[in-house]
Amino acid sequence: FPTILEKALGKVMDLKDRFGGLIGQAAGMMGSGNDPKAMQDMLVGRLEETRTVINQVNDTFQDPALTTFVCVCIPEFLSIYETERLVQELSKFGIDSHNIVVNQVLFPEKDAEELGEWFDSTKDSLPKEAREICAKMMARKRMQDKYIGQCFDLYGDDFHVTLMPLLDHEVRGVDKLKPFSENLVDPVDLEESTGY
Repeated sequence: FPTILEKALGKVMDLKDRFGGLIGQAAGMMGSGNDPKAMQDMLVGRLEETRTVINQVNDTFQDPALTTFVCVCIPEFLSIYETERLVQELSKFGIDSHNIVVNQVLFPEKDAEELGEWFDSTKDSLPKEAREICAKMMARKRMQDKYIGQCFDLYGDDFHVTLMPLLDHEVRGVDKLKPFSENLVDPVDLEESTGY
């Protein structure tokens, strides 16, 4: 983050003030010609230029009209936990992050109970392998629903949380990205479909 870089540059500048003569001697030994002071001034000038750029980046990051950080996670414990840590860190630095995308959600328009009813009513007619696959999918859906519920408990009132479906293909290239992005613009209405 720019704030950390700003602090580091501040410490380097303090060291320059304390050990300026030593820096000048080192610059002279590295072949800066007859004027070690000029070399020292050039290094300090570059550090000051870098500090200016860092301050501009920091100001841009902290202006919600210019920058918003969109957190993306999957509905699993570690991902939700790390997202919470990220949101807290961004908040410490004054960076807006009021959007969370939960990616790879199994059937975001249905809840596990609804799918479980379907599975219970049809599992006897399915081949053994299909029953095993569906049972694993149902276990995953129940787990995802639990963590999606926790995500809405944590962020629901203050954040815009969007669920993105798990697809049967990888989203690569503009031709696949455009239709996938429609889910961000027109997300599933969770209250209408699942009751989260």
